[in-house]
Amino acid sequence: MTTRAQHTSSFAALGRLLRYARGYRRQIIAATTCSIINKLFDIAPEILIGVAIDVVVNQEESFVAGLGFETAQEQITILAVLTFFIWAGESLFEYLFQILWRNLAQRLQSDLRQDAYEHAQRLDMSFFEANSSGQLVATMNDDVNQLERFLDGGANAMIQVAVTVVAVGAVFFVLSPLIALLAFTPIPLIIWGAFYFQRKAGPLYADVREKVGDLSSRLANNLGGIATIKSFTAEQREAKRLKDASEAYVDANRRAIRISSAFIPVIRMAILAGFLATFTVGGMMALEGSLNVGAYGVLVFLTQRLLWPLTGLAEVIDLFERAMASTRRILDLLAEPVNVRDEAGKSLEQPVRGKVSFNQVSFRYAGSGAGIQDITLSVPAGNTLALVGATGSGKSTLIKLLLRFYDPAHGDIRIDGQPIREVSLKSLRDAIGLVSQDVYLFEGSIRDNLAYGKPDASEEEI
Repeated sequence: MTTRAQHTSSFAALGRLLRYARGYRRQIIAATTCSIINKLFDIAPEILIGVAIDVVVNQEESFVAGLGFETAQEQITILAVLTFFIWAGESLFEYLFQILWRNLAQRLQSDLRQDAYEHAQRLDMSFFEANSSGQLVATMNDDVNQLERFLDGGANAMIQVAVTVVAVGAVFFVLSPLIALLAFTPIPLIIWGAFYFQRKAGPLYADVREKVGDLSSRLANNLGGIATIKSFTAEQREAKRLKDASEAYVDANRRAIRISSAFIPVIRMAILAGFLATFTVGGMMALEGSLNVGAYGVLVFLTQRLLWPLTGLAEVIDLFERAMASTRRILDLLAEPVNVRDEAGKSLEQPVRGKVSFNQVSFRYAGSGAGIQDITLSVPAGNTLALVGATGSGKSTLIKLLLRFYDPAHGDIRIDGQPIREVSLKSLRDAIGLVSQDVYLFEGSIRDNLAYGKPDASEEEI
């Protein structure tokens, strides 16, 4: 999973996430629409300030006077009313986009975690033997939470930056194409820097997510095996191993932070260049009379509004990269193929007598190559069979094949003459009682564990 994750671009991961979230299309569109409207209202006061300056300077000859409001007092009054409604609208849509994005984040993270867990339950045992439980816990918990954090604020921030550039750019080109070109000159550098950062940061954040999984795995293993650690007085050795895993996570984060931190000073200098161009050239044009004083005020204020939010672009992209690294891991887990498929609709014929037969069954474990070859045996109903052999000779493998934890490469297995591939997994496993050599107790009472196979068991049965 790791190699594929590191070589998949963040935008491809975003596309995969949107395909997964197609059932949330209405919520996404509604949240995006509210973010766009909120940003348009947010930009409007700067335009009104410029219009107010124009009213004060030109009075009866101002832009607002041309709309039918003759006196300066009327013009100021109408601007005050507009300002009230704009601020009210901005507040309303900020409330709406926050509610929509946050509820979407909560719903999506919950469904992703549930889908990932349910899919993991359907995977065959070879997957769990090849992947540590710590990595899986990190994917279903920490990675899902990382995506939630991005949807809580980062998605809105990215949308609003794009809206700011488009809306303010339109106003600039209407008022003064020359100043628009000067103010927008730094933006290609900012965008190039953002994509450069994205290319550099993507693999680094994939590595960060892997190190989180390693750390979670180490913690889970050590806490689960605390009795063994204590009995062998291995506390110091295990503490050292945990520290090494923790330091590896710190180093991975440090490499990613180094890239993101270098991005911000470059952006700030690019912003300064754009602001100075608007401030000086626009000021000269206003003094010469080729640019309206109110328009000059609008341009100065909007330059700040246009360029300053871009200083936060590095932080937004940082959040985006972390979220997409997590998204790749979650969706890669969901893409893991289910090899032992539960597609049969039939049940074992009742009552189950219990005749078990293996007919030329062969199976090899993918990792080690160990397994069984051409096993044929028949156990009549009501009989007891003991399998004796050296460790690794295939005793447990036969039981795993009988329960369909794996499917054999060749041959077939039958119960009462029915091929087990032709009955549902529930029907098959309900008919078999397994007492594993590795006993596992679930969280809860002794009664809960005794009745785990039959939760509705009576006190007498327990």
